[in-house]
Amino acid sequence: MTWIKFVVGALFGMGMFLLPVGGGEGFSTPVGMLTEWLEKLITANVPWFLYLLVALSALGALACRFCQPSFITTRKWAMGLFNVSWPYLLTRLVALLVVIAVGGEIGPEWIRGADVGGSMVGLSQTLVALAFSLSFVLPFLTDTGIMEFTGVLLKPLIRPLFHVPGRASVDLIASWLASSNTAVLITAGQYNSGYYSRREAATIMTNFSLVSIPFCMVVAGTLHVEHLFPLLYLTVTVVGLLLAVIAVRIPPLAAVAEDYRGEPQLKEEVPQGNSLVSWAIAAALERAAKFRLSVAVKVGLEMAIGILFDLIPIVIAWGTIGTLLVNETPIFQWIAYPMGLYMWAIGIPDAFTLAPATLVGFIDMFIPALITNPEAPEQIRFFISALSLVQIIYLTEVGSIIVKSDVGLDIKRLFVIFLERTLVAVPLLWMVTKFFIG
Repeated sequence: MTWIKFVVGALFGMGMFLLPVGGGEGFSTPVGMLTEWLEKLITANVPWFLYLLVALSALGALACRFCQPSFITTRKWAMGLFNVSWPYLLTRLVALLVVIAVGGEIGPEWIRGADVGGSMVGLSQTLVALAFSLSFVLPFLTDTGIMEFTGVLLKPLIRPLFHVPGRASVDLIASWLASSNTAVLITAGQYNSGYYSRREAATIMTNFSLVSIPFCMVVAGTLHVEHLFPLLYLTVTVVGLLLAVIAVRIPPLAAVAEDYRGEPQLKEEVPQGNSLVSWAIAAALERAAKFRLSVAVKVGLEMAIGILFDLIPIVIAWGTIGTLLVNETPIFQWIAYPMGLYMWAIGIPDAFTLAPATLVGFIDMFIPALITNPEAPEQIRFFISALSLVQIIYLTEVGSIIVKSDVGLDIKRLFVIFLERTLVAVPLLWMVTKFFIG
């Protein structure tokens, strides 16, 4: 029975998250296709569902803060959803105002416009579908033994390079073929279960959550460098892994505590007398023996509710505010001046014009492509495409999940890591650009 759990669960989990399917201009994964189908289904039949979620999230938090009704205070799960700090309460209220403006088509256009609040509401509808599709399939990837099997086999390579367990390779592959927020959610779940330390989880979330191949194709198409896609993705992969090797050895990542949430569960050390493969199989079967479908459903439900009530208001509120700062104020022009000097010293043309595009990716990784002139020289368009894809950390999705996961990284530390990645990546990517693109 244990072997069946391992083999069937592993094949189903890997197939849903890692199997490339589709054709035409790109491909997806089964969980990606399921997410897309659910998004269309919800949008067509219950378009008000997102607005109801945001309203319940905000009004429930208000009630908990000021009225403390018994139906919330006497239930642990309800307190977990609605007993939030002042910053998160304000975040939920801002998100409620945004969805009212977008859904009711009221208020100023610069808030509810398609490229501001409307864009964040559209992104959140995708996250609603992702919450349902991901949460109930994820346990088959993480809890049936495949991560233990992979972790033991790849530890001799992954641990020395990146200072993380071998099982982190599954997170990396999931982000390549599914999405970066999928990989971050996998990592958060593994941290909560005791398989990663706080530092390991922070490292994987900020370095291994590369952008999915389909999204890279979207960015390449937006900046009209799709004919250079093989070179673009190879560059992003190699530079991204090099950045990970560097980032894990310097603060703030190197300074994150090595503690675990609960008892450590990781067993990747090979006992004396066992071969690598035999111990990998033994570790996988031990984990598979503990798998229960009822527990998986319960964990999936808790994850889905957490995404719906916690993450979506953050995406809407922070994403809208950040996009407004980019579109309506000169703040990023001022902030980016030192980056312009840095790029000018390297020899990048139009450095001060391009500088804001190197920093706005901290808000959302698609913004650099949107604000870059599509008529710019091919070198510039390739460079901005690659840079936006290796920066990884962006608040509207990945950053929000990282902050909420309590792995020791707040917004300030995330921005420092973002800057470190950018400063190291800029000269590397420009060298590749100059060498391969005339």
